[in-house]
Amino acid sequence: MQQPEPAPRHARRKWLIILGVVILGAIVVLIEVDVHLSPLSRKWAIHALEEHYRCQVELKSFNVSLFPHIYVTGEGLVLKSRDSRNALPVALIKRFAFDESWLGLLSHPRRLKRLRLEGFVLNIPPRQENPPQTRKTRRRLPPFTLGEIIADGTVLSILPRTPGKLPHVFAISRLRLESAGRGQAMSFQATLTNPKPIGEIQSTGTFGPWNPDNPGLTPVAGSYAFRDADLSTIRGIAGILSSHGKYGGVLNRIRVQGETDTPDFAIGISGNRVHLKTQFTAVVDGTNGDTLLRPVEAQFLQSSIVARGGVLRTTGIKGRAVLLDVSAGQARIEDLLRLAVKSSKPLMTGDINLKTKFNLPPGEEDVARRLILNGGFTIQSARFTSLNVQQRLESLSRKGQGVQASDNSGSSVFNLKGRFVLKGGKMTFSSLSFSVPGASVQLHGSYGLISENLDFHGTLRLEAKLSQMTTGIKSLLLKPIDPLFARKGAGTVLPIKITGTKDQPAFGLDLGKLIK
Repeated sequence: MQQPEPAPRHARRKWLIILGVVILGAIVVLIEVDVHLSPLSRKWAIHALEEHYRCQVELKSFNVSLFPHIYVTGEGLVLKSRDSRNALPVALIKRFAFDESWLGLLSHPRRLKRLRLEGFVLNIPPRQENPPQTRKTRRRLPPFTLGEIIADGTVLSILPRTPGKLPHVFAISRLRLESAGRGQAMSFQATLTNPKPIGEIQSTGTFGPWNPDNPGLTPVAGSYAFRDADLSTIRGIAGILSSHGKYGGVLNRIRVQGETDTPDFAIGISGNRVHLKTQFTAVVDGTNGDTLLRPVEAQFLQSSIVARGGVLRTTGIKGRAVLLDVSAGQARIEDLLRLAVKSSKPLMTGDINLKTKFNLPPGEEDVARRLILNGGFTIQSARFTSLNVQQRLESLSRKGQGVQASDNSGSSVFNLKGRFVLKGGKMTFSSLSFSVPGASVQLHGSYGLISENLDFHGTLRLEAKLSQMTTGIKSLLLKPIDPLFARKGAGTVLPIKITGTKDQPAFGLDLGKLIK
């Protein structure tokens, strides 16, 4: 049988070349698959986080499933600052999970479609007053992009610079973030739970890009809406508050501008309802956890009030103290009394100019018992609403001028001014004076906002002499004692007192001082 002729030498060379190319291609594919599968390794994940966030990373567990699609889970992820001064970790994540298609993983940069975080706590360290000078380097972009992050139950904590002060904590019950690309800000939708007054805040905006060198300088901006907040969760006030506004800045210093509307605001001590509106500008200072109000402008009824100050944390005490400088240059005394006094009918009316220090310490007591005020006021062209009191003032004005009773004499219009301190629900006046034509009164004493008791003592100064206040035999009998009650520059000076209650005041001579 005839043997086949051997293949030509060049044909064998051709098949060897093809075989080599196939082997080389297989090697390249294996290398490429290994490179793109590297994100599915615990080592790569730790390295990527350390490089991008410039921190130390701890990861308790890391599990991968490849079929039918890529699914990765992990537990115990902790990101610690490389700065030894920051004792708390920058971030803690109890559990995480992400899923992706093979096509997304093979893209460049690698893309993670959806990331879920559970138990996410983000601690923002305080801003340094004199941060160390660092050499400018090209910003590192992350080796991957995130399509969507779902992080319900996130806790954002901005740490104070002052030792002993509590951090400023935001409890975010619902959080969704979407990425616009590497090195760019992420858009977000969030629901924050506000503890007092209790309610939910809806917010949308942008966050980032993350600043790995100083997390507190990470930008944030957005708008918010706070609806149906029940003010009765703060003991001593009531009403349903709504608010909306916008904010921007960095995590360590966020500037907020907004408005509030409370159609049925009331202070518990009076129970009278007013429609209260405010416009405010505030700065949340992450260096110490304080909120600075610059300013707050409030309007209710016919009055406007302006306040500047802050909501400040106190050392060793849970809660915040409200410290304000309050001024009312365009206000009515009847509006202020409607908030502070139980009666539905105000005690007096008139224009008031008020300036006071406002201090509301933290605590669970009623607002009226915790509130501390220290200030002064002036009321122009005031009138008492009680006809009985008006008639007494008119009589006082006539007698002070030495005018006999007539339909056209005397006046119930008066000017009132004073200095006061409110503490423990009791208003103490170091000086209180008012005047009508022909007479003036100077008093000191106290008024109980809760008890409504009056206790004032002072002097009544009259232009007329004592004998000029009456006629006939009484006038003749009083003439000899006119000098006893006369003072230089005043016709008559009498010691007086005002006691009783707001609704039933008792006016009279202070006999103890009179005899003395």
